[in-house]
Amino acid sequence: MTMRRLALGAALALPVAALAFPAGAWAHGLVGKGDLPLPKWLFAWAAAVVLVASFVGLAILWATPRLQQVEERRRFALPAPRLLEVIAGALGVAAFAVTVYAGFAGVQVERANLAPTVVFVIFWVGIPFASFLFGDVFRPFNPWLAVGRAVGWAVRKVGGDSVPEPLPYPEKLGHWPAAVGIFLFCWVELVYGDRGDPSQLATMAVVYAAIQLVGMSLFGAEAWSRRGDAFGVAFNLYSRISPLHWRDGALYTRPPLAGLPQMETVSGTVGLVLVMIGTTTFDGFSMGDLWGDVSPHVQDVFEGLGLGPQRALEAAGTVMMLVVILLMSALYRVGIEGMRTIERKRRRSAEELSRSFIHTLVPIALAYVVAHYFSLLVFQSQAMPALLSDPLGDGSDLFGWADKGIDYTIISATGVWYVQVVALVVGHVAGLVLAHDRALALYRRARDATRSQYWMLAVMVGFTSLGLWLLSST
Repeated sequence: MTMRRLALGAALALPVAALAFPAGAWAHGLVGKGDLPLPKWLFAWAAAVVLVASFVGLAILWATPRLQQVEERRRFALPAPRLLEVIAGALGVAAFAVTVYAGFAGVQVERANLAPTVVFVIFWVGIPFASFLFGDVFRPFNPWLAVGRAVGWAVRKVGGDSVPEPLPYPEKLGHWPAAVGIFLFCWVELVYGDRGDPSQLATMAVVYAAIQLVGMSLFGAEAWSRRGDAFGVAFNLYSRISPLHWRDGALYTRPPLAGLPQMETVSGTVGLVLVMIGTTTFDGFSMGDLWGDVSPHVQDVFEGLGLGPQRALEAAGTVMMLVVILLMSALYRVGIEGMRTIERKRRRSAEELSRSFIHTLVPIALAYVVAHYFSLLVFQSQAMPALLSDPLGDGSDLFGWADKGIDYTIISATGVWYVQVVALVVGHVAGLVLAHDRALALYRRARDATRSQYWMLAVMVGFTSLGLWLLSST
């Protein structure tokens, strides 16, 4: 059997495997799923067909690279960009300070305190949505970057030439601090038993900010924020999907996705993106029946080692999160190794190809965020007016919004499902487009480029089928 048939067979087999699992409520939703107008297996098959059709269309109609080097168009310059940068940074610091203060001083009830909703909904979910739509909106408001820049400016002003230059950022360190940071945050969100405790969230926020300031003091604010700051790096990756690019005090436009082929790929970049995908995948997995069946057995193992029930459950979740990340990594590695088999003369290393194509998974990471957290953002963000009016949960009503509630009828369960499915399919088609364009740039012959992408098609169909199963499983 030829490699082509193997790849296409895998692409067709993966959705079938996904359909073997039961269907039910979706992960991270706040409302139950209603009766859908079409059977869920039909959604999975339709998604697979869309991906295969997109692959064929790309092979026929997209014969030369179009996204590797694009010319951005300057639309307008911001007035007084330095002043705006200072104002935006000050607002970011103020928002951070208010959130931390609320976490420490407010009532220690998750839904009544401002901090948990700001951290887990507005910050962790809202900023990726905004980054995709409007570009890197987090960077100008990044509170620890603003403080790092201000401190650096003050030190240089006072010390002058006697202030030593920052250390060169180690190449081997790369994006690994960011990858570890994203993993730890997701561990807190998905595994840690006291994640809803406002004071503990505030403590962790202060610790994270302190670590960022130490990194900036060693390697410089700009170098550390672009490589070591977990949230700054992750949100910047999402912003590269956007057609809007803010730089040098001006707004530029570019084709959608065009920012991703130019993203910096260093040591740890592959790990970072796979952690972003794997942790969100674990989120869906942990809400399903399969995890409900498996977790008690894993928990029993750790209780047998002397851990209490809560710590044993956390240990089980930690192990399974790592397993899911490794599974996502293995699936990507299959695609990379498959691409290596079509090279006759120059056989690129797996590391080289992994770095060359890792940007193709960023739209999938965003698609998983949209699919898993859309309902959370739509519903729980409506609590913000009331929380802002009573940030400490002590009965205050600063702005007269304390009685604002959540309208759960703003979108139906079926509407949420359609958004989730569309997000998954569009994200994976975008990944195919990026992979095909990069293959055309790497391989001299269009035929070799297309053959190399049989494997990426199988990977994309696998990710899509897995995503749909996680959304529909209970």
